[in-house]
This record gives sequence, structure tokens and C-alpha cells, in this order.
Amino acid sequence: MDKQLIIDQLKAHKKLPYLDYRLKRNTETFTDTLFYTLFDINTDVETHLEKLEEQFDALVNLACWETAKPCHKIWENYVAELPIILKKLNLDAEAILSCDPASLSIQEVYMAYPGFYAIAIYRLANVLYNQGFPLVPRLMTEYAHRQTGVDINPGATIGESFFIDHATGVVIGETAVIKNHVKIYQGVTLGALFVNKSLQKTKRHPTIESNVTIYANATILGGETVIGENSIIGGNAWLTESVPANSTVFHTPEIKIKTK
Repeated sequence: MDKQLIIDQLKAHKKLPYLDYRLKRNTETFTDTLFYTLFDINTDVETHLEKLEEQFDALVNLACWETAKPCHKIWENYVAELPIILKKLNLDAEAILSCDPASLSIQEVYMAYPGFYAIAIYRLANVLYNQGFPLVPRLMTEYAHRQTGVDINPGATIGESFFIDHATGVVIGETAVIKNHVKIYQGVTLGALFVNKSLQKTKRHPTIESNVTIYANATILGGETVIGENSIIGGNAWLTESVPANSTVFHTPEIKIKTK
């Protein structure tokens, strides 16, 4: 075995741009610190805001490859948004508690519901996404994705009092718009009709108006698809066209009974 030859071949094929996996690890640490600062009673807010600023500076050094971009200015704007984010997350937790008969306490929602955790990390990442901070918001939501099975792109727009029940398998695309008081169940996909790089700057994912409930494994596709307010989308439904307000949509299975 020619060890040097193998090393040279590996280096020749290692054509990726600057790729430092410390960014991924540091983002996960930052996300954990952020979550505990907002919710854990034993995590002092003042002390940990200073710690978060240090962690964020480290992320800036790793993530901001274009030195002309004012990444260092983002932190102050972000901290100013944290009370607003926390207020929204408290509304999300209250929506879960009031909607789910299995929830025994608000403490259980904050600590045990994967849907709440996924929403929390999405909301914390979305503000950074909207400020144009590169890569970190996506790493934050992918961290939550890995832990919960919920894939929410940080670019999605989600209103108040959002409820994801059971959570696993939910997919919400980058240009999806979800209004207020929406409930979705496990396996729901809010996706694009098809994938093409030329569509990057277009709305590819559906709009869900207020007070809509979407049951398990329903798939709703397309940027022009709008689910009208107060509608109920049944489990396993497949939708690529808009639905008017106050609609009920359901999938009817075909049942064939085998006879001798």
C-alpha cells in the first residue's frame, strides 16, 4: 500500500470549499444555551446572555466568509427580538396545553413535547434567517430536526399559537406560510410540487390560513395552493390545489375484501 499516494488522492478529491465543522458543533452548543436561557429556571438570564454573545462571536468568525457583510451588528438586533420570540413561544405552549387532552401541565409541554421544541428552535432561527446570517439558522433547525424528526426550514413564515402534535415526520418548506392557530399532526408535508434550482426565488410551498387543522400524513404541495381558514384536512389527503374557507377534505380508502 502506497500511503502517500492515498493521501495525495484524498487531497485531490477533497474539493469542497472552506468547510469547518466547528461551525456545526458550535451552533448546536449555542442553540442549547439559547433554549436553556429562555426556559430553564436555573439558568441565569443576565449571565448567559453574555455567554451567548461570546458564542455568537465565534459563530460570526466561522460563518461570515464575506468580511464586508456586517455580521457583527446582528447580535444586538437579535437580542432585542428575544422577548418577542419568547412571548410567541409561550403562546405556542399554551395552544398545545389547551388543545391536547393528553397534556397534563404546561411544564410537560415545555420539557417533553418534541413539537414545541421544534417550533422553539425554528422561531429562534427564523430571526437570524431574516437578517441574512449565513448557514447558522439552517444548522439550528437541522439540529432540532435530528432530535425531533420535525423538519422546519428557518425561512418558513409561521403565525401565533402553532401546534404540532406527535411531531415525527413533519416537513415544512422554506416558503410555506402558516397563519394563526393552526394545528398539524405527525407526518404532514407542506412541500413543493417539484424541485428545480431555477425556482429558488419563487414561492414553492403552500399557504395555510388561520384556524386550520391538518391531520396525520396529509401532503399539501405548491406555492399557489392555499388552504382556506377554518378548514379541516383529513389524514392521508393529497392536495395540489387550493381549498376554500370552511372546507373539510378527506381521503377515502378503497377497501377490497378477499373472498374464496
